[in-house]
Amino acid sequence: MSEALLGFLGILTKPLTEAPASGTQPSQQEALLTALRANQAELRAHLRAAGGPGEQEALGLLQDVRAQVPWPCGDSEDVTWDFVQEGLALVLSLARHLGRLTESFSQASPAAGNRRTAEAAPPLPPDVLSVAQQKTFGAGLQFMVTLGLCPYLAPGVGLALRRRSAFGATVEAAVRRDVPPAASRRLLITTMTLLELSELPALSTLIFTRHLGDIMAALCQLGYQPLRPQAGSTDQANELSVEERDSCRRSLQGLLGKVYQPIVIRELLLLQGGPKQARSAVHAEQTLLAQAPAWLRRLCGQLLSERLMQSNGVQSVVRAVLEGSAGGDSDWQKCDAVARILVTCPQQAISAEDYYSQVCPQVLQLLHFKDKLTALQFQRVATRAALTMLQERPEFTQRLLLTPLLAPLRRCALGESVEELELSRCVDDVYKVCVVGNSPSEVLLRILGDVVPALFTLFCFTKKNASHLRAPCQEVLLWYLSQLDTSPAISVLRQLCALDGDVVGVAPGWQFSPGSEGGAKLSPREPISDEDELLYEKVCGDQWRVQCLAELLLEMKNCDLPGDFFLELLQGLTSWAVEEEEEEGDEPEVDTSTMTLLELEQQLIGRAMGRGRRLALLQVLAVLCEVLPHTLLLRRPAQAMEFIAAMLQRACVCLEKGCEGPVEAETLRMGMGLVATMLSAPTQLSPEEYSALSKVLPHLQQISQQHPEVVIQELASDLRATIATRGAYRPDTVNHAGQRSAHRTGGRRDDLMKALSAHTRTDTPPASATHTNTTKKPLITEVSPITGASSQPKPTEETPDGHHPAERGAPGRHEPCQTVSECLLEACDPDVPTRGVALRTLTCALQRGQKEALDAQEKVLMIFLENLEHEDTFVYLSAIQGLAVLADAFPEKILQRLLVEYEAGPPHHESSLETRLKIGEVLMRSSRAMGDLAPHYGRPLIGVFLRAVRDKDSSVRTSSLSNLGELCQRLNFSLGPLAQELSVCLTSLIKTEKEAEVRRAAVHVITLLLRGLSDKTTEVLGDVLLDLYRALKLVARADRDEVAVLHAQLALGELDEVMRRFMFPEQKLQKKIVVLP
Repeated sequence: MSEALLGFLGILTKPLTEAPASGTQPSQQEALLTALRANQAELRAHLRAAGGPGEQEALGLLQDVRAQVPWPCGDSEDVTWDFVQEGLALVLSLARHLGRLTESFSQASPAAGNRRTAEAAPPLPPDVLSVAQQKTFGAGLQFMVTLGLCPYLAPGVGLALRRRSAFGATVEAAVRRDVPPAASRRLLITTMTLLELSELPALSTLIFTRHLGDIMAALCQLGYQPLRPQAGSTDQANELSVEERDSCRRSLQGLLGKVYQPIVIRELLLLQGGPKQARSAVHAEQTLLAQAPAWLRRLCGQLLSERLMQSNGVQSVVRAVLEGSAGGDSDWQKCDAVARILVTCPQQAISAEDYYSQVCPQVLQLLHFKDKLTALQFQRVATRAALTMLQERPEFTQRLLLTPLLAPLRRCALGESVEELELSRCVDDVYKVCVVGNSPSEVLLRILGDVVPALFTLFCFTKKNASHLRAPCQEVLLWYLSQLDTSPAISVLRQLCALDGDVVGVAPGWQFSPGSEGGAKLSPREPISDEDELLYEKVCGDQWRVQCLAELLLEMKNCDLPGDFFLELLQGLTSWAVEEEEEEGDEPEVDTSTMTLLELEQQLIGRAMGRGRRLALLQVLAVLCEVLPHTLLLRRPAQAMEFIAAMLQRACVCLEKGCEGPVEAETLRMGMGLVATMLSAPTQLSPEEYSALSKVLPHLQQISQQHPEVVIQELASDLRATIATRGAYRPDTVNHAGQRSAHRTGGRRDDLMKALSAHTRTDTPPASATHTNTTKKPLITEVSPITGASSQPKPTEETPDGHHPAERGAPGRHEPCQTVSECLLEACDPDVPTRGVALRTLTCALQRGQKEALDAQEKVLMIFLENLEHEDTFVYLSAIQGLAVLADAFPEKILQRLLVEYEAGPPHHESSLETRLKIGEVLMRSSRAMGDLAPHYGRPLIGVFLRAVRDKDSSVRTSSLSNLGELCQRLNFSLGPLAQELSVCLTSLIKTEKEAEVRRAAVHVITLLLRGLSDKTTEVLGDVLLDLYRALKLVARADRDEVAVLHAQLALGELDEVMRRFMFPEQKLQKKIVVLP
């Protein structure tokens, strides 16, 4: 029956080219009407002649449907509407037939499913249409909508036919609205019929994917158009009853609820129409969307607000606007537009607070999408929406959006457990909102400042581990510090350094620990009962925080904050000296006999805390000077002037106290030298630099009056006069002092001036400067290995103090030996330096292949072996190096001797164990030096190392395994015959060895083995690879030693890389030329 009904529909919608044509050339409208009449006549003739059983049943169903429909199906004077009635009856008959088949199929499905085997495919539902049938049904739908729905839409409601195609105007002209039924009644009939068809799942997809917008426009007009007739329209909306209008409204709400929401929102945006006023007539003609009526715009706005405020409404709005975007600048504009929509509170909302309470959680969810393209677009919208909300509604945004966003970091300070996923998501969200959004505001900086201590503590933790949170934490901290003013930023830095008290980043008793996904989590700290250990941990933690802060400031290369913070600390150092003087003056007046124990305790605690802060200040200063370069600390000329002022101020404080020591004297000398260097420069200082230098005038005056040395007083007075007169008066003492200061800096005057004033100075010295013709001595001189002759300095050179090198005797200095025989004698000298130099000289002679040293190999070997037992580190390490070089020169003979010594050790000797370990070091170095000869000389070594694995002493077992690993990774295919024996040895040690060091060494051997074989692993170790893998997994899962577990993880990583390259080899594109015969 379905075939018959679709055949009837195909006859009715036969293409225009197949319709009979008249002899004359008709207009498009006449041709359309003629084709419609011809198709209707052909269909009726076909129905009268229907003879097949399927066609008879279809004809009976069609007659039943015509009798049951609520509208009259008689002939109409309007050809188009008559055509639409025929089509609606056919598609409605098809829908009801398919509905009956589906109902019967669903009732019979359980029984048929029990008889069906597991391999059989499920039966196809009867309402599924083939591709050809879908095409026929789609063509019929298009005729019904084009002729029975679109022409009856009011102006501005939906997209008009004439705007869709040039033929649309012909269709609109062919429709007669002056004959019954009325236009609104026709629209109602067509719309309700399409809605009835959409109740069948197989047909609803075909309807909504093509005609959803037209159906929504029709329902809006039928249910919500005002009762008064519109200007210029012949449609009488009041012909519909109140019940019909209510039914249309319910149908619209039901339709909006069951269709994919982004599509609904997109169609509602289209129904809102184009702009209210076109810029020109040409622009109005080119605009596809006409201006919608006011009632329709209000209705669409209300429906859009309802979609927005429902569950996942924000996501639906974003998808509706951004889905299908190709990226680029238009995407940014769309994201800003969507963010503006989300920020605006709709009129339908109960209150602004209620609206934001529904929208803010959904905005946070937009930040957590994992799909790359979708996530990028959603993050843009969420970031812009959050920042715009913060600007317009800070009170709601702070409570409903930022507080949940920063909740995991706040819980760190409160002492509540925070999981890895929560913390990672929080840090990523803060990074997206702050750094990516990059729209700072006072409220945002204030709220973020509450969690900066916790964020910095997390950053310090990530610096100790490999974590993906390190980069976002660093970027957020750098962004926060760069957005603050200088004074608040310095206060934050002091807080992070614990200069103003303990940092409340993480609650006491809690700590960050590594997470399973490369992040971090907050967990309780194991209690420490030992006070010394607790104090040590606190001191180490404070030092690490300062180090991390210095590295953080090192990234702020284009910012003045590091220099300002450094100068602030210098001012604190000067204030410290003043406080010490006051405390020393007040200390004798304190009478502890009249104090209670509580007051005495408070006073002592206060002093201790003050000393602690001073130590912390010194520590921070020391780390900053060590980590940060001077170009960052003194980036601006004003900072250089403040640095000099701080130095002179500290010198003045020491003068007032009368406690000038070497450090204070050097500080004063350096400060005044820097001032003199700047004033005596050939380039004239600018007025701004003189203004900055005026800060040192009070200090110079105090020095000229209070310093005990007359020379310093005069220099301070001259410097003060030069600065005060802006260089008009410059005594010679200033130039001489500047030259002496430049000479003391090693001639690097230009670098000094760049660091102080950031200006380029000329390399030409001043005319009054005199230089001595001295040649500088190189920092490193080359010494000949045997003769000890030095290539520098020459006999005519002088040392910096003016003395000839020969005049400065070096007491205790031994002259280097000249021959190998002398070196052999001095290698037995009781003097440790002499013996060490001799051993090094013999090693160099062997490396150069000197004939005399090679001929005396037996003597040299005995000397090296005897010195292995020496207790001095320099001596026995030199012997180890020499034996390794000797074994490289004579591998067969020397290695055999060393293997005997390593396996048995010197007989009846107390230090045999230590000596065996030293010989093991020699063998390891020799194994590394073998290179391609390892398969030839390495076989005897493997046997000795495997036997030494069974030694009683764990140190020897560990040493033999270490040597075995170094050797095995160089044997390549020669390891094949020994693979089984080696595997049994290693797996047995891993499973049965009690000493953790030996298990670590066994696992490390597997790591070196996999690393050395690399892509050849599957060929060489194919038979034992599974056993090694199981042993590694056993260690990774069950071993109690953390180091052994780490080694196992490294070995598993190597094995994973090997197997990945084996299973997925790298694809190489190569051109191959073949010569055909």
